[in-house]
Amino acid sequence: MTKATGADAFEPFQQALTQGWRKALESFQQSAGQGAWTGNGKPLWQMPQMPEMPGMPSLGTMPELPKLSIDPAALQAIQQQYIAEATALWGQGFGAKPEGDRRFAGEAWSGNPLSAFSAAIYLLNGRTLLKMAEAIDADEKTKARLRFAVEQWMAASSPSNSLAFNAEAQKKAIETQGESIAKGIQNLLHDVRQGHLSMTDESAFEVGRNVATTEGAVVFENALFQLLEYKPLTAKVYERPFLLVPPCINKFYILDLQPENSLIRYANEQGHRVFVVSWRNPDESLAQATWDDYIEQAAIEAIHRVQEISGSPQINTLGFCVGGTILSTALAVLAARGEKPAASVTLLTTFLDFSDTGILDIFVDEPMVQYREMQLGKGGLLPGGDLASTFSFLRPNDLVWNYVVGNYLKGETPPPFDLLYWNSDATNLPGPFYAWYLRNTYHENKLAEPDALTVCGEKIDLRRIDIPAYIYGSREDHIVPIGGAYASTQILPGKKRFVMGASGHIAGVINPPAKNKRSHWIRADGKLPKTQAEWLAGAQEHPGSWWTDWSQWLKGHAGKQIPAPKTYGKGKAYQAIEPAPGRYVKARA
Repeated sequence: MTKATGADAFEPFQQALTQGWRKALESFQQSAGQGAWTGNGKPLWQMPQMPEMPGMPSLGTMPELPKLSIDPAALQAIQQQYIAEATALWGQGFGAKPEGDRRFAGEAWSGNPLSAFSAAIYLLNGRTLLKMAEAIDADEKTKARLRFAVEQWMAASSPSNSLAFNAEAQKKAIETQGESIAKGIQNLLHDVRQGHLSMTDESAFEVGRNVATTEGAVVFENALFQLLEYKPLTAKVYERPFLLVPPCINKFYILDLQPENSLIRYANEQGHRVFVVSWRNPDESLAQATWDDYIEQAAIEAIHRVQEISGSPQINTLGFCVGGTILSTALAVLAARGEKPAASVTLLTTFLDFSDTGILDIFVDEPMVQYREMQLGKGGLLPGGDLASTFSFLRPNDLVWNYVVGNYLKGETPPPFDLLYWNSDATNLPGPFYAWYLRNTYHENKLAEPDALTVCGEKIDLRRIDIPAYIYGSREDHIVPIGGAYASTQILPGKKRFVMGASGHIAGVINPPAKNKRSHWIRADGKLPKTQAEWLAGAQEHPGSWWTDWSQWLKGHAGKQIPAPKTYGKGKAYQAIEPAPGRYVKARA
């Protein structure tokens, strides 16, 4: 009797999986040829566990997608390559190793043949699915949606997400005699009760106690925002005060996490009299609030109040992300009214031209916008959890499944991290505000067109904001791609300075000089060619934070120095209402 070899033992599996994949590929080809959706709105095929995104209708209301086709020769090449690679894996037997993915890099994986083999097959399947998506003959947006769906499916179906295959979780369960499994169940029940996945130990933080602690006071409030004024940290301050407008889709204290990484405190230390808009976390009382309301009753209101409190006819302004879009819209409205309240504007990772919105573009088209207008355009709230889920699933392995594995399979408590605590502190959005924003910016890109929009009764043109501008973009930003941030240089007419920082949307911005981390890029000649790629070709890398460069620039627009005020606000009209950070920022979604 002949002894079976390792390869012989795997032959049945090879045949079964080869046949299964041939059928899958044929089904994929058939559905691609017919279109991904039938006439009654039912999908011929779909990736499981696809998260429902804000701006994306449910499957029952999904429109018919463009007809898809795939080149038979390309499909055959993918089939042949898959079978060849699968055969090579089976030839290795349980000696196969998953390579090139940090999820499977631990010693426990290499020491568990079954887990290692399952991971290797999983990686092969993922590569093949992505090749199939790339081979589809379709427009770029449809291909991007296919890629995204495949990536979501692959992230969700990883063997690392299953206790049956996760070698590290199994090892820990054995070492702890099952305690890690019991703890994982406790973590799961805790997260179910709180309504979201824990990314950090949220019990370690409290707004006003150990985050958002820079000393200040609320000096004005209305239904949409509180205006915070911070205690000066220098004997003299610049005569022009400094107003920061953060994004309303997040809470302002991303700019004031800890004393050592607080942009608010840093500006204080540089001698500026600092004011910040703290947005109210909308409840049902704001379910009818519009984009115009946020411009007139919040951004413009804040500008005028800072002018009155400081006694300065001009102020310096900063907008971060959506806050920059809101601030720029407000300045354009005021320019149409003949007002020029800002001596300068700083825009951090901000869209003014929405031509290049990166991965977020796959969620936005006419049917989806119409769906959101029907759902929220007349009133209602977009839950903060929906937005948080959207941004997390843009990086599913890092911001979703990583914590599923750690929290539930391994029974670990994620360590305290102020940035992730802030990230979990979601905010709602008024439906009419969101629907207007979705259509006029992300979908139709009208904000960039002169006089294409009427806001607060005024035709707006961003080219009327003729003031010095400091424009910052992050190189690896997946929310505001660097090209989208750079595009503002081609719209604003004043003297401009563009700086690119390393890292992403948040880490690139919150990069204090004392840390001496990352780099930033500047063009010494100050030229701003049409594209960011052209700009970068003439830029020089500088080690460390961009904050110091920005600080020197801002001082040039801040005026002379005057004695720092002894009290908050001004007279009886603007007295301290409550200590910073105020109660608005403490409201949970």
